[in-house]
Amino acid sequence: MPNLHDLERRINSVNSTKQITRTMEMVAAAKIRRASERVEEATPYSDSMGEMLANVAANAGSSDNALLTEHDDVKSILYIAVVSDRGLAGGFNSNVLRTVEKAVYAARSEGATAHVVACGKKAISYFEFRKIDLDLVFKDLSADPTLDEALQIATRAIEGYTAGEYDKVVLVYNHAKNAAEQELRTETVLPIDSDVLGKADEAEEESAAEEKELTGDVIYEPDAEAVLDSLLPAYVKTTIYHALVDSAAAEQAARRTAMKSATDNANEMVETLTRFYNRVRQGAITTEINEIVGGAAALEE
Repeated sequence: MPNLHDLERRINSVNSTKQITRTMEMVAAAKIRRASERVEEATPYSDSMGEMLANVAANAGSSDNALLTEHDDVKSILYIAVVSDRGLAGGFNSNVLRTVEKAVYAARSEGATAHVVACGKKAISYFEFRKIDLDLVFKDLSADPTLDEALQIATRAIEGYTAGEYDKVVLVYNHAKNAAEQELRTETVLPIDSDVLGKADEAEEESAAEEKELTGDVIYEPDAEAVLDSLLPAYVKTTIYHALVDSAAAEQAARRTAMKSATDNANEMVETLTRFYNRVRQGAITTEINEIVGGAAALEE
């Protein structure tokens, strides 16, 4: 049984840890607002880019752009893993890393080559330890992603897909569903999903309805197909950047939840240890009293 000194030292240690977790919870809560604002600012642009792409595709008709063409054989896949630079965020990093790792091994088992772009220090160390080659690495940017980071990833993905180096590009990240919940997402970036261009029919119907009230047509220079070819790379860059800022918001939310859970557990542990400390102390006092009474009785005899 531990003595009173050991219990006091353990209670003080848990209290010190609780102060750290509580502070980290408050810091993460403060950062969530800014991260969520960035997502809100990026979402309308991303949605408008998809709508514009659908409208242009409706006028361009069929296109033989390389970014829309599915490769017959998928022999090389590029996975973009978006995680954080720091831990203490619950299962935020492990969910993405394990998903990508399983996908890499599954691709290898089917005879395909798997490449990985690691966004975040946790991804870099995780894949390097498992001897998985990394095409690109980014660190110290998970909490504050930049357009330049998204541009480098998109450029590598587009050039590799166009040159035939990659047959498929997959993005894996955590979506900030709300302030307390994150959702793991696996999205195919290239080839561009046909569902995006599938919105073209809806856009065409909406345009036809508007033409009843508005006269005139949209004029594309030099033509709709050329405009579509220029919009497709921009759409890929926008998709990747939106995923980065979305993951940054999810990271702060996950860290706040994890630190709140740790703080609550520390409070419970301190309460339990304090009760045990009081029982041990009471037992020690009772033992001392019994010894004193016993000694006094022996002297009287």
